[in-house]
Amino acid sequence: MATDAGDGATDAALARRLQILATEHWGLLAARSTAQSEVLTRITIHLTLVSAGLVTIGLLGQASHFADWFPPAALGILGFLSAVGLLTLMRVLAVSEEDFMYVTAMNRIRGAYAEVDPEVAEYFLASTHDDELGMRVTYSFFRHRSGAEQVLGSSMMLSILVNATVTGMFVGGFCATIGVPVAAAVVVGVLIGLGIVAGAVWSAARRFMAAWRTYVPRSPSEGPPPYWGPWTRGDAA
Repeated sequence: MATDAGDGATDAALARRLQILATEHWGLLAARSTAQSEVLTRITIHLTLVSAGLVTIGLLGQASHFADWFPPAALGILGFLSAVGLLTLMRVLAVSEEDFMYVTAMNRIRGAYAEVDPEVAEYFLASTHDDELGMRVTYSFFRHRSGAEQVLGSSMMLSILVNATVTGMFVGGFCATIGVPVAAAVVVGVLIGLGIVAGAVWSAARRFMAAWRTYVPRSPSEGPPPYWGPWTRGDAA
């Protein structure tokens, strides 16, 4: 009888643990989905405004025959688009950081599921380890994707390039308006655009590395996945 009571208490504790883990897991999934949906909407709004703004500048130029008031009007539109782009880019960088946080947190919960039932771990394609290598496995569990591929194909890079282009046009146009030679104004605009790209990528990389320097995983990976061949834990850092 005592043994049956003990087994019942253990089963109840296990069920309660699984319920808590599942609740947290679904909470993370909902938060991640909400963040992704919100940032994609922000990017869509930004791109729509940029498209509409450039078309408006073209129509204003044709209608006004580039009258004296056209340069200030064009600069005002470009300045507005640049400001919206900067705000959008800040949010995109924040959500990119939040996303790998959510993935790492769900890896930790997945590891807890594997502790409760070790046999189920072999059915997980996503990682059960809450470290950087585990995060990379969850993002791409069939093959290793290089950091360059991940960054260049991201929504973050799209936002960076659009914002850098618009801001470069704004600064270059402003320089030309105040009397700077056109060739020099173009150079200044290109340099500003490249500076924004470099600064945004550096900021994103700094955030990523700083997060992992201060984070202590609960279940670090023991080694690289066999299907990723020569990629080692040292390569992942």
